[in-house]
Amino acid sequence: MSDETPEPDESGAEDIAEQKAVRLAKRERLIAAGAGAYPVSLPITTTIPAVRAEFGELVADDTTGVTVGLAGRVVFFRNTGKLCFATLQSGDGQRIQAMVSLAEVGEESLERWKEDVDLGDHVFVSGEVISSRRGELSILVTEWQIASKAILPLPNLYSELSDETRVRQRYLDLITREQARATVRARAAAVASLRATFADHGYLEVETPMLQTIHGGATARPFITHSNAFDTELFLRIAPELFLKRAVVGGIERVFEINRNFRNEGADSTHSPEFAMLEAYQAYGDYEQMAELTQELVQDAALAVSGSHTVIWADGTEYDLGGRWDRLSMYESLSAASGVAITPQTALPELKALADANGLEVALATHGKYVEELWEHFVKKDLVRPTFVMDFPVDTSPLVRDHRSIAGVVEKWDLYVRGFELATGYSELVDPVIQRARFVEQAAQAARGDDEAMRLDEEFLRALEHGMPPTGGMGMGIDRLLMAITGLGIRETILFPLVK
Repeated sequence: MSDETPEPDESGAEDIAEQKAVRLAKRERLIAAGAGAYPVSLPITTTIPAVRAEFGELVADDTTGVTVGLAGRVVFFRNTGKLCFATLQSGDGQRIQAMVSLAEVGEESLERWKEDVDLGDHVFVSGEVISSRRGELSILVTEWQIASKAILPLPNLYSELSDETRVRQRYLDLITREQARATVRARAAAVASLRATFADHGYLEVETPMLQTIHGGATARPFITHSNAFDTELFLRIAPELFLKRAVVGGIERVFEINRNFRNEGADSTHSPEFAMLEAYQAYGDYEQMAELTQELVQDAALAVSGSHTVIWADGTEYDLGGRWDRLSMYESLSAASGVAITPQTALPELKALADANGLEVALATHGKYVEELWEHFVKKDLVRPTFVMDFPVDTSPLVRDHRSIAGVVEKWDLYVRGFELATGYSELVDPVIQRARFVEQAAQAARGDDEAMRLDEEFLRALEHGMPPTGGMGMGIDRLLMAITGLGIRETILFPLVK
């Protein structure tokens, strides 16, 4: 079938306003005639995907004798004298042709079709499932009804939406672009896989507060709000860590949460102020065990989404998430890449000199911040395979246990995939005395102007003082997991991202 000339794109504001006026008039006419523009229910018996699954192999000009009732959005149509054609699309993008003929519906119904139906409308049709002379699976319509009248036209289906429109009007992106629909399905499959893997390992899923009296669990700037009921300042959580650790203290020895975090920071291709986060804690585990678990979680998710550990990104690139992932020492890799021996004992002036020589500015500089900035400058850009970067400076990791055999570092890793940080894991600090000292130092950094420093949390320390078992923990961004599997940017993996 041929298609009617497409509607104008989003730049034709005057034409859109004119079309809106015409469609509003049709809406009024439908309501006045008693047909309704938005019926509450319809005699639907099946779906477009179900019909395609059952009758998709029909040969040209074949019939089935099977009558169905289904609905879909009109994405193309062509009106001729005695026979009108329309392509109906389901929510998942599958399509079927509707054939509305004078012989089947009568003159009055055919004329109403021509007058009332526009591109973008949801339409119910009932009739026999057939294959057209050109072999297109079709419904030979005997009855039809407007299911929902679209007041605004669809964008031009022959042209790609602008990036701005795709993000701001995601519903149009979902209607017009298969990749957008596939990303939503991929995200759902990945999250379901995460939950299944945790269930296999005996983890319990819980929910912890998003509104907190003290923000903690990460070094980040929070969003601040006010509770009228309690007349107090509250923070949108930057991480669920301190509450999940309370759960471990209480005896939930394998616990995880998938929920929203909020950080009042910059937005770019890998960062969003609001994002989905996974965190998990395992009593009597350590950071090595959490690395193994994290690899399994990501590989299982890749398998659930793409059927293979080798994923194909949106640009066609193949990326191998399989096998055992590399492990890299932060200090050793930095020394090798910079040509300068750097250890946890390297003095601050030496680190500053190296940073200055490479044009790096480090705000509120400490040993750890210099080391991490230098590592990102010298090493990060060359990471290709999934890699666990092991053993971080103490002063940038206030919630992490000191390394059991290497002085001056903690048992922490960051997982890098596709050149960005995907996840982090710890052997958790469970000594309440050391944790208090770390919090006090963080408070001092905050007093010196570090907006991301943690605050002293007495309630969390009280929980630790009741005894927390040795524990391993990990955290991973769900949006970034989708980035690793699909090759898309963060604004594409979030269904409705925050934009200015």
